[in-house]
Parts: sequence; structure tokens; C-alpha cells
Amino acid sequence: MHSISEKRAKEIIENSKGKQIAVIGDVMLDRFFWGNVSRISPEAPVPVVDIESETYHLGGAANVANNLKSLGIVAILCGVIGNDNSGKNFVEIANNSGISTLGLYEDPKRPTTVKTRIIGNSQHIARLDRETREQLPPEGEKFILDTLKSRRELAGIIFEDYNKGTISATLISRIIEFAKKKNIPMFVDPKFDNFFSYKNVTVFKPNRKEAQQALGFTLKNEEDILKGGKIILDRLGCEFVLMTLGKDGMMLFESEGQVYSVPTRARRVADVSGAGDTAIATLAASVAGGATIPEASSLANYAAGVVCEEPGIISITIQNLIKSIAGNNK
Repeated sequence: MHSISEKRAKEIIENSKGKQIAVIGDVMLDRFFWGNVSRISPEAPVPVVDIESETYHLGGAANVANNLKSLGIVAILCGVIGNDNSGKNFVEIANNSGISTLGLYEDPKRPTTVKTRIIGNSQHIARLDRETREQLPPEGEKFILDTLKSRRELAGIIFEDYNKGTISATLISRIIEFAKKKNIPMFVDPKFDNFFSYKNVTVFKPNRKEAQQALGFTLKNEEDILKGGKIILDRLGCEFVLMTLGKDGMMLFESEGQVYSVPTRARRVADVSGAGDTAIATLAASVAGGATIPEASSLANYAAGVVCEEPGIISITIQNLIKSIAGNNK
């Protein structure tokens, strides 16, 4: 696989700064209750959590936008929120983070997706989800497409699909048609429902679990992975398939037939949460900075490795990314 130098990485990142990339997908508000557990409830055999603090974070497609912002990209976030306090809270956090919310469609008929996690004594005790998976109405899809058309010089479009209803096959085809006319690179982080709807995109980035579910067979060894990657490449007619394989790194498939193995870069895995978001954000940002897809894949792999070394969902930073590359090239 293509190895990248510290000098080349800095050049790519510098060239990407200030470029605009749109993120389309399911946005979520991550809510955390932090506290201590010292007793069991007399009402039921469950722990009683004495809450000490409450925090809010951007989740889902918004985490991809957060990673783009950390890399110096102008992130245009497109998705759907409800007309509720959680939606207002989400917009406030996004705006304070420097993320454009012009592409957020407000639907009064649905709640903002909120994932509430209860943490006691540093242990994840429970998660409460408030969401609807109903499809975005036609006026919502038009709003998102119009937002994209209103932006000048988009350097990339990322689809971040969580099967929550924002992305439909119709919206996918319309955005692909628009992006093809404008020669805008497209990057896809898929889920099962629309897996084979992303035809003719630039890079399609499933993880092992998603690929197995869509293909109908397990990817337990290199032979299976090679077979699966080529099937996906052929069925979608995309330029590249970048399959992420957890501790086994990544596998890059080119439409011309070349296949590259990308070994994992994480030295001490603490938490894999958010690694996929970081990978696709870094991939798109790198291409915006003039990287080839193999170069961008290498940078994305380094970035995913960095965030896996820290607990919780964190965004990649330019400093930590360059530090990781410099350390590997010694």
C-alpha cells in the first residue's frame, strides 16, 4: 500500500484548508448523564445513579462534520431535526463548533434524534434512544438538494447513512446526478437499506459487518474479502471501494483491478467509536487537498488509528495526525 511522508501529508492538509465539503445524513444529539453509583434501588434490582453532570455532543453525520472542521474544512451539514428543544440545542452546538447548519431541514412532525447514555462510576449503564425512522418528506429532500446547488465550489460530498430516514434511494440518485454534472467527488459511509443504491460514486466505504450483511456471506479471510470487494465494485460501478476491517486495517479496491492492503495504524486501541466517521472525513478532506485515493486512504487509516487510541468519541486534529505519521516514518 502507498506509504505517505510527513512532508506530503502536510502539503495535502495545507491545500485542503478552507475547502467546502457537504455532509448529508442522519444527525443526532448525543446526551450523557455522568454520575456515581453507591446503592441499589429498593424498587427494583437496578443501580441508582447520583447525577453529577450532563453533557451534549454532536453525533451521527454531525460527528463527520466535526472531524472535517478539525481538519480545516468548511463543513456544510445537511440532515433533519425536529422543532423541539433538542433540535435547538443541536443547532446551537453545531454553530458554536463552526459547522454550517444551513442544510438542516426542520420537520415539526418528527423529534430530533437523541441518544442518551447514562454513565455511573465510569461504566455505561444504559442508553435511551428517541428517534423516528420515517422517510424524509419530499420537501425535505428538495431542501437538501437546493442547499447543495446553492453552494459554490463544493470540494466533496459525503453520504453518512444510519438508516434513520434522511437518505432515500431517490435523494441518492438526485445528488449523484448533480455531483456528476459538477464533477464533485462523492464518498459514502453506507448502511444496509440503501447499500446498493450508491452507483457511480467516487469512494464507497463499508465496514466488514455492513459488507457481510449486504453480500450475504461472511468475510472471514483475505479470499472472502477480495471476493466481496470485487462484487461491490462491480455492482456499484464506483471508482473505488475502501473496506474497513477493524484491527485488520483496510482494503482498497480500484475499478481498474488493483487491490491494496492498508494495515492498521492504531498502536493501543482504547475505543473504536467514531473511527469510521474520522476515516471518511479525512478521506474526503485529503482528496480536496489534492491527494490521490491511495494517499487519502493512507491518511484516513492513520487518522482512524489516532482516534482509536483515545477513549470516547473524539475528532482528529491536524497536529495528532501529523504526529502519528511522523512517528511511523522514523
